[in-house]
Amino acid sequence: MDVKERIKSLMEEKEWSEYRLAKEAELPQSTISHLFKRNNAPTFPTIEAICRAFGITLAQFFADDGEAIALSSEQKEVLLLWGTLSDEQKQSVKMSCASLMVYNNDLL
Repeated sequence: MDVKERIKSLMEEKEWSEYRLAKEAELPQSTISHLFKRNNAPTFPTIEAICRAFGITLAQFFADDGEAIALSSEQKEVLLLWGTLSDEQKQSVKMSCASLMVYNNDLL
């Protein structure tokens, strides 16, 4: 699940509108609106504010099925950058990573 899908899911769980999330997170309503309507990737401070509003940690936000995980600052940066990529760019990154894995295995 990507960052925006995760936010939408949490909003649906709480039955919150974009307006309610903005108020609870103490963010401008336009920030939340642009996140969904203009396909803007949220900044790290925005994600932190949203997590505070939902009463969850960043680890819980990025965890699958409620399983808490710890992310390094480098991993967080990669996830935030991933959210800014187009589908075509994401596919290209996946292919590059797969190629690197094959290359590394060939070296062993």
